[in-house]
Amino acid sequence: MSTPTKRIAFHTMGCKLNFSETGTISRNFIQHGFEKVGYKEKADIYVLNTCSVTDNADKEARKLIRQAKRRNPESIMAIIGCYAQLKPKELSKIQGVDIILGASEKFNLLNYLDELSINKKTKIVQSDINDVNRFKPSYSSGERTRTFLKIQDGCNYTCSFCTIPLARGKSRSDSISNTMTTAKEVVKAGAREIVLTGVNIGDFGNGTDESFYDLIQALDALTGVDRIRISSIEPNLLSNQIIEFCASSNKIMPHFHIPLQSGSNKILSLMRRRYNRELYEERIHKIKDLLPNACIGADVIVGFPSETDAEFSKTYNFINELDISYLHVFTYSERENTEAIKNKDIVGFKKRSERSKMLHILSNKKTHYFNDKFLNSTRPVLFESIKNGKVIGHTDNFIQVQVDGDSGLINKIQPVNLEQNYGSNVFGTLK
Repeated sequence: MSTPTKRIAFHTMGCKLNFSETGTISRNFIQHGFEKVGYKEKADIYVLNTCSVTDNADKEARKLIRQAKRRNPESIMAIIGCYAQLKPKELSKIQGVDIILGASEKFNLLNYLDELSINKKTKIVQSDINDVNRFKPSYSSGERTRTFLKIQDGCNYTCSFCTIPLARGKSRSDSISNTMTTAKEVVKAGAREIVLTGVNIGDFGNGTDESFYDLIQALDALTGVDRIRISSIEPNLLSNQIIEFCASSNKIMPHFHIPLQSGSNKILSLMRRRYNRELYEERIHKIKDLLPNACIGADVIVGFPSETDAEFSKTYNFINELDISYLHVFTYSERENTEAIKNKDIVGFKKRSERSKMLHILSNKKTHYFNDKFLNSTRPVLFESIKNGKVIGHTDNFIQVQVDGDSGLINKIQPVNLEQNYGSNVFGTLK
């Protein structure tokens, strides 16, 4: 680049996978002499890595674009991520957007900048998603303690509500050998915990003779890293073999995030999910039998078409009875080019909101109950940040903990006695 002292700012929306990819793209700019600054600071180039899971995500992206341009009207505004792949023409109509890069082109952003003229016609560079088949290894940067390691991308599932296959393409992953090389880079950078991330990580190795089970065995033998955490895995891909290996490992944390989406078999079928509630329940029981202290989270969608009060009650009661620790609740959002949008048995927005509130309250109760079980016990905590004189970290089983201390604790794993439960986090004292 001809201007190596330019300031560049990144903002990442959405999932851990986006964070891993932003990390790789930002390191490329830093290596070429750019200064990385915060997104709320004045920069010469703003890069927004977008999400498009819900309509709210689209609205938030448009707001962030306008805010950046107000900070520096002469800046270059680059848009990448799922929104960029799905709706480039819609984004190009937003005043101030200079370049929009699709799913495969985003990693070449640096190469396109010299071609740009500010405030001219927006440049769109995008491949047909069906032609996107190359896996690009990535990991998040700037978080010395926990790093998101991308191990898989894309999805071959056809869930009726989801646009991710349209935004990210077919399921693909790297070899175990190459993944281990990237993991060693992460360890060398000082990370104590690696969080495995992707669109459908249980599908790792699809079409090859390697599998997710093979990968976690290899990672378990990796020297220099203390913790490996599985971010999210489909229940139909979470085999007994995987659960049993996790239970036997000292490195793989007792924490699983398993998408549920609905506790009604009728709704699961309409969603085109690849399991029923009985299989999901069996997975939870298997984990708790082997790892009674494990934290288990779930994704749930409320207000899906045809979700009657009775079907929602099935979901609510199912979750209420399950030994899970927290929920990520999503209000159903109509998305173009999905099968679900054809279902005209629509749930009203007021009812969607009511159901969302009910599940958020239930989630808070479950988190409080889970945290309560560990009061007056000692758990290992990896400290990650400091705020208002409190050092914040997570236990092995994903309880957020804060203690009195200073920045010297960050990136250290220390035993902490858990003493006071505040719901979303627990206060403790160092042993």
